[in-house]
Amino acid sequence: MRVFNRQSAIILVAGSAHALSIAWPFSFGLGHGQPVWWLQLLAMCLLAWQLDKANTKRQGAWSGWLFATAMQVTTWWWLFISLHTYGGLAAPLAVVAIVGLAAFLALYYAAACALFVALAPANRAGRAALFAALWLLAELARVALFTGFPWGQGGYAQLDGPFADLAKIVGVHGLTFAAALLAAGVAGQIARPSRLGAAVMASVLLSAAALGFALKAGTGASVFSNAVASPFTVTLLQGNIAQDEKFRPSGGIPDALKWYQSQLLAATTSLVVTPETAIPLLPNQLPAGYMDTLVNRFIQPVAGASNTAALVGIPLGNSQQGYTNSVIALKSASSNTVYQYDKHHLVPFGEFVHPLFKWFLSIVNIPLADFNSGAVSQPSLDWQGQRIAPNICYEDLFGEELAARFIDPSTAPTMMVNVSNIGWFGNTIAIDQHLNISRMRAIEFERPMVRATNTGATAIIDHTGRVTHLLPRHTRGALMGSVEGRSGITPYAWWAARFGLWPWWALILATILIASYARFHWAKARFDR
Repeated sequence: MRVFNRQSAIILVAGSAHALSIAWPFSFGLGHGQPVWWLQLLAMCLLAWQLDKANTKRQGAWSGWLFATAMQVTTWWWLFISLHTYGGLAAPLAVVAIVGLAAFLALYYAAACALFVALAPANRAGRAALFAALWLLAELARVALFTGFPWGQGGYAQLDGPFADLAKIVGVHGLTFAAALLAAGVAGQIARPSRLGAAVMASVLLSAAALGFALKAGTGASVFSNAVASPFTVTLLQGNIAQDEKFRPSGGIPDALKWYQSQLLAATTSLVVTPETAIPLLPNQLPAGYMDTLVNRFIQPVAGASNTAALVGIPLGNSQQGYTNSVIALKSASSNTVYQYDKHHLVPFGEFVHPLFKWFLSIVNIPLADFNSGAVSQPSLDWQGQRIAPNICYEDLFGEELAARFIDPSTAPTMMVNVSNIGWFGNTIAIDQHLNISRMRAIEFERPMVRATNTGATAIIDHTGRVTHLLPRHTRGALMGSVEGRSGITPYAWWAARFGLWPWWALILATILIASYARFHWAKARFDR
């Protein structure tokens, strides 16, 4: 029992360390909000080491479940703020909801680790490959099942590591697989040292690092994309409307309407962007003349063509057809058509609720909590030589869905825009985690990503994943800067646009089948002796 408790403690610490590696939450040592690639590898190595010592599938399942529960609770503990502080759910129930969600999702990892113990071959390389495939299987289950909630996936910790630019080929899921493969290989080498194993591992690491260096091709340079037209100027607005005031008729609503309208009217850059639902009312609920003022500014400029376009976050729809979480574009044009993007990947319980769970809305105070979903691939906004592709809030977690816009190079986005409201989660590490997610998308597609948020992180990210401009969080202001749009398709964008997650499912299945075959023949050989 003493050994069991010690092992459980090691796994709990490792799971928590994995979460901290996604965005370091402290202001000392490693840099606040920065990913720590080696800490994630260490955490995975500790888990693989414990699984190597597991004698039964039950022990493997317990190790995987405990690690994943700790990992997820430590990653998104800030859900407590949205549920309790702003949603009004009693604190004990909010804690139960968060731990319960983490424990449920951790069942994927429990199954993966139990399967590893059941199928792992004696060969170290085979064990490492199986561990990586099964770990990716659990991560992809979080991506794909029940609409998906992959926040905190391990690959994001590799963002500033030596292998980050491999994401241009394999995406974040490939980095997750590679990190698990390396961690399991190191754990096996420590448990059973081998000169040949060490030499093979060193060769693989050096090759991967060399490839990553080649893909980086120097600061600001690019391998798969080229600059489009001239630099493009943007203004990103951050209203810093308190979440508990945002939807109050006597507080946040008039404040938001006044401030965002004044900033939109004053903007002079090529593009001005507001956060998600910056205008928190439906168009027919707005004060008389409010939208007309904006329309006159952008769509019907007084002195010839306007040089500024606006992307504005606003809810749309009606009670008969349903509502959408949308972004509309206001710009001068020969037609009266208004560009509209409707959020596709909605947040469960935050933006849509299954009919069986409508009762949940009666005990929490979350407005605009049941939207309709837009299409996966929607047209980009064409403006001043750029094709601008919006995404809303945590849609940028799903790179395989954003990739659908890159299937045709002639219409592929030249830049991406994320509009968000992380005000639900206070001034927490959630802001840094989301910024790092956007940085990963910029690397995968070699496209700049600009972010307009309510409370942070409002930022400009270039096509290499580097933050070039950043507005202080939880302040009100406008961030202005230059963006260089890009053309060209990365290998990841090419294959993810066509096949989505299927190559990963195929790799996982093939690895499991090979491991099962090897395990069967190993057992048969032992029986025959």
